[in-house]
Amino acid sequence: MTEHVITGGCLCGALRYEASSEPQHAGYCFCTDCRKASGSAFIGFMGFEPEQIRVTGETRRHHSPAANGNTATRNYCAVCGSLVFGGGHDLGGVNVYAGSLDDPSQFQPRIAIFTRDKPHWAVMPEGVKQFETMP
Repeated sequence: MTEHVITGGCLCGALRYEASSEPQHAGYCFCTDCRKASGSAFIGFMGFEPEQIRVTGETRRHHSPAANGNTATRNYCAVCGSLVFGGGHDLGGVNVYAGSLDDPSQFQPRIAIFTRDKPHWAVMPEGVKQFETMP
């Protein structure tokens, strides 16, 4: 039986991750926080439980209020500053950002959240289930 492995990391290679399973969820987030953090229309994300993913390298964290009233935690490479993942092992799980994948074809989005904040110029792929806010 072949183990499914998903790998990725930052621009300079100092911060890396390896997931040993399929993600529990995958999609797009169009909330204002994700748009501002990424400098794009959305962040593509893939969620993993702490035991499913191993992260190596030093991170810097930024905390900000999330749309649901919680705190959003974003992890950047301490060397190059690339945005790589949200959450953390100490926060109950990791959402890797699809732009950091070594193989972008491994990103298979199934949902889109906070579509109420989606810019008109962002095109949604067919078959992605859409939610105005958090489901």
